[in-house]
Amino acid sequence: MVSGKKSQKIPVWDLPDVPKGELPPHIQLQRTRVSCTFDAPTHTENIQYSGAYGAMGVDNSLRLPEFRNNFKVEVISLSEDDMEFDIIGFDASIANAFRRILIAELPTMAIEKVFIANNTSVIQDEVLSHRLGLVPLKVDPRHFNYMSEKDEPNEKNTIVFKLHARGEKGGARINVKSNELKWLPNGSEFKLSTEKSNQDSTSKPKTYTSFGCSQDSMPEFANNPIATKHGDIILAKLGPKQEIELEAHAVKGMGKTHAKWSPVATAWYRMLPEIVLLEEIVDEKAEELVKKCPVKVFDIEDIGKGRKRATVARPRSCTLCRECIRGDDWEKLVAVRRVKDHFIFTIESTGALPPEVLFTEAVKILEDKCERVISELS
Repeated sequence: MVSGKKSQKIPVWDLPDVPKGELPPHIQLQRTRVSCTFDAPTHTENIQYSGAYGAMGVDNSLRLPEFRNNFKVEVISLSEDDMEFDIIGFDASIANAFRRILIAELPTMAIEKVFIANNTSVIQDEVLSHRLGLVPLKVDPRHFNYMSEKDEPNEKNTIVFKLHARGEKGGARINVKSNELKWLPNGSEFKLSTEKSNQDSTSKPKTYTSFGCSQDSMPEFANNPIATKHGDIILAKLGPKQEIELEAHAVKGMGKTHAKWSPVATAWYRMLPEIVLLEEIVDEKAEELVKKCPVKVFDIEDIGKGRKRATVARPRSCTLCRECIRGDDWEKLVAVRRVKDHFIFTIESTGALPPEVLFTEAVKILEDKCERVISELS
């Protein structure tokens, strides 16, 4: 027997049967949503075990046909450097794998070695070199090879820039900006310091690079010269008669080695917000709810006869501040949730590659990782 309110007894055989093949609404809500209460989010975990709901006749295993039908990628906004898109039907672990690959495993070109011939500015050599390394370069890294310690710098693994700036005598202080980094398609112009003085004067002097051909003769760079992405980055400030002369050599690398090789300024994701009004909120309560939200998620709707009703107008703008459920009884009126398999993904490129290309390259890297695991297990 089951006891209810006022000592009412209900026979067990009179209880409704749990329908086979589908979950009760409250279990389905816990399975698919994160509930954001006043204290903390709840039901944040994903149930991975395939037999978790076996008693109710529900198969929780991941099936490829169902994944194909449910999986979607919807681009919300796209610009030269920024991209926002929705990934639907994904697990959080896969979304996080894409984020980590974008930050740490997509290669770019960045300045690694700096040969300073003269630096009479107030900025130290090592600080100047560090600033140069963080300057984004507008060049497709897929056209270049990685350079190991045993490799010679050549046209397929190294990009050379030169910088020569000088303050005029009696002039004002000047800014040395990244647009003064000039690409040297023929390689280094600095002679090797270890070169013998008795070298044949008719032979070509040996430099720090061994280019077999000019890089601007290659088809990929003929109409697309290599340069810095942003020309207004201040590298140093020079006073009168102060001078900087150097060569900077860029090579291919990954963000997990150093942040200067990371192709994104940031890559992040969040679950899709879901705001549900559990009861109709009207008149003064509606106006109070609109004022409570700092990002204007709610709006007022006129329902006639001078009455107003609150509506959820911009749920994607929700930042989970939970101001709308703070105070007396507001948790009974408004439910703040997150959809577990719907992610809003944002990519901000540093400029080496467009954000949509970065995402497709991240997909290829994840695919290669999966194939490697399968081959190791088989």
